[in-house]
Amino acid sequence: MADYRGIETVSEALMHLLRATYDPTDFDGNALQFAVYVADDFRQPMATGVSLFLYRVVPNGSHRTPRGRLDDRGLRLQPSLPLDLHYLMTLWARDASLQHRVAAWLMRVLEDTPILPHGLLDSVAPGVFHPDETVEVLPGETSTEDLLHLWEALIEDGYQLSIPYVVRNVYIESRRPLDEGAPVHERVLQLRDADARPTL
Repeated sequence: MADYRGIETVSEALMHLLRATYDPTDFDGNALQFAVYVADDFRQPMATGVSLFLYRVVPNGSHRTPRGRLDDRGLRLQPSLPLDLHYLMTLWARDASLQHRVAAWLMRVLEDTPILPHGLLDSVAPGVFHPDETVEVLPGETSTEDLLHLWEALIEDGYQLSIPYVVRNVYIESRRPLDEGAPVHERVLQLRDADARPTL
């Protein structure tokens, strides 16, 4: 389970994966950039490369919420919060053929690495994720209509080829101890006067 830096670590790990896999010779020597974007960045985007835009974060209700871990004092923490991170990967290039090549390359890289291992996550931000943790990267299911509405909100009449992805199994752990009552040692039943049996 990750701490509060889990979301930013996943975003940077995705960009790190692309940078580490990128070879300029695959793109006729064209230099690609890789960056995490906020909405304002779409107004002055990069010339060539891939941007990553986190547009939705939702709690995952389908996964069983895991118990909170034990802290250093041995206290059980509150249950972890499972999140799904919805990203938009946008391909930037002035030439259509280069844009299409980058799109196919990007999808192949993420298909080859559907699980971001702990080593990759830890190389970006040491200690955020526990050694047994990984996250899953899947193609998103955003409809064309929703995708166009999103682009209208970002840039009017400025659509660029984009591919949605979702990252699952991002569990954000709590720092608060679980408020558990003291264990029950003995059960004592008492009858109220109205429930008492009459004596003979």
